[in-house]
Amino acid sequence: MTPKELAAALGGISDYAELRAQTNTSTGIQMLNGNLTANAVNTNGGVSARVCAGMWGFASAPEQTAESVKIVLEAARSNALFLSGRTGRKEADLHTGCAAKDVYVPRKEQKRASASDKLNFVRALDDYIAKTYPALVSRRVILSGLTMEKTIAVLGGAEAHTFLPRTSVLVMLSAEGKEGAPVDLMMPPAGGGGEYEDLFCDPAALYGEIDACYEALMKKREGVRPSGGVKTCVLAPDLAGILAHEAVGHTVECDLVRGGSVAGKMLNRTVASEKISIVDFAHTAFGQTCPVPVYADDEGVLARDAVLIEGGILKGYMHNRRTAREFGAEPMGNARAFAFSDEPLIRMRNTCILPGTDKLADLIASVEDGYYLSHPTNGQADMTGEFMFGVGLGFEIKNGKLGRALTNTTVSGVAFEMLKTVSMVSDDLKWEASGFCGKKQMMVVGMGGPAILCRINVGGE
Repeated sequence: MTPKELAAALGGISDYAELRAQTNTSTGIQMLNGNLTANAVNTNGGVSARVCAGMWGFASAPEQTAESVKIVLEAARSNALFLSGRTGRKEADLHTGCAAKDVYVPRKEQKRASASDKLNFVRALDDYIAKTYPALVSRRVILSGLTMEKTIAVLGGAEAHTFLPRTSVLVMLSAEGKEGAPVDLMMPPAGGGGEYEDLFCDPAALYGEIDACYEALMKKREGVRPSGGVKTCVLAPDLAGILAHEAVGHTVECDLVRGGSVAGKMLNRTVASEKISIVDFAHTAFGQTCPVPVYADDEGVLARDAVLIEGGILKGYMHNRRTAREFGAEPMGNARAFAFSDEPLIRMRNTCILPGTDKLADLIASVEDGYYLSHPTNGQADMTGEFMFGVGLGFEIKNGKLGRALTNTTVSGVAFEMLKTVSMVSDDLKWEASGFCGKKQMMVVGMGGPAILCRINVGGE
């Protein structure tokens, strides 16, 4: 459906109303030790309507037709009126500016790879690993893709059509450790924003990354346990990126601020070292398209960059239309829904610690006794800013030089306290775009950053 067709359906509505037609297509191919264990393509699509008539009403249907649009719009308004009449409450006024008008992001026209092309690509990677490193205990190769196509119309003039693709290759290797237990390591995800045809054409282009993963795994199998406690550490860009997302970003999503996040009392206060600035980028950063480019959100708001921390000072939150009006702020396009049947929530897009001016080699050289940590594996954070992340790969730093590899460990702390200890920030930047954020509903996100030198609690002996 086109934005004009959706907008026409809003003609007889006087209350605030949104219409969204959406189709998600996911693909997944997985091989384990040469055996094909998954080969799937799933499509999920339909239309939804959200109406604010005193209270919010929402409805959806798995059919993209004019009749379906009419039905969900009427159902959403009926639900809103019912809730308003039963509760006697009224939602706060909504910010009605910043409309995304005539935003059109189409799918790239090009020759499409077949299902067998993609399967052969995965087989080629698996064959390379099997022939080059036969002593591995196990190997796993995964090709995953997701496209999200949305058409949006909001009463008041917002109209948008967007197409958001993402494709990633994951490789996980396992070897026998010193004491017989398996030791695992995952290669940093390859790919990111784009479809398969945009990112992958020759499996040999990934052989070097697989080789580097294997070499790191061989060092890790000889690894030592770190000494536990608060240590001076260099966090690699991938670990800094997940810290920006999980431990900082969620605390400044304004629905969670309203729910009691620690950041609610910190606006315009120092929450980090002056070397730390964090921005949730909409679609373009440092002259390049972000891993998850968002040009218009699902409330029809024109997407712009949201400055969260600037020079260590908490400058703002991420908003939807409702919280923007309530807090006297501008919405920047952070209201996003994963599926057609989901309501938009305040979500991050591409959350990033901005690069500094230091060289990574200088960060490492400045540490007399500490660790270099990378490859986040899992973790959690809460609204107090407390966090704990798994670390899949690390190295000792002794007298400014990298030493022995580490076994699996963890890092933990309170984000707004730990970030105050940052003394150096590297001048490089790496994005990670293969993960999902699981706040009530799944969502594709990008996260990135440079390497940072800090004091952080390390799990160990």
